[in-house]
Amino acid sequence: MNIGDVAEASGLPAKTIRYYEEIGFVRPERGRNGYRDFGENEVHKLTFLARARSLGFTIDDCRTLLSLYEDRGRASSDVKAVAEHHLRRINAKIAELEGLRSTLARLVARCHGDDRPDCPILDDLAASGRRRRT
Repeated sequence: MNIGDVAEASGLPAKTIRYYEEIGFVRPERGRNGYRDFGENEVHKLTFLARARSLGFTIDDCRTLLSLYEDRGRASSDVKAVAEHHLRRINAKIAELEGLRSTLARLVARCHGDDRPDCPILDDLAASGRRRRT
């Protein structure tokens, strides 16, 4: 299969597939003309990676998950540990975003949004900058 066919089958752009080849996730055969010739195994790996990345796993996580997937002697606890670590990162990010939302909602509520030049949003942004420099 050529890279265009694999891109369509896996849902990944050709550029991403080339990158995954560069970092060793897949190793397609090369024809005498130098073109990549992907087999079903590579398509399967790329589909696996596309799904893992869509769940937000990092490249390092994907490397670990792919290694575990290919290791028939793996312990599911190892897979679960990777997923739990990622879930903790997601939960931390959600907490951070909720804090941002709360702060921004408070600032928006304080702003009159009229023709006057005073704006609590801009005042807060300016005050935050002064606090960091001191």
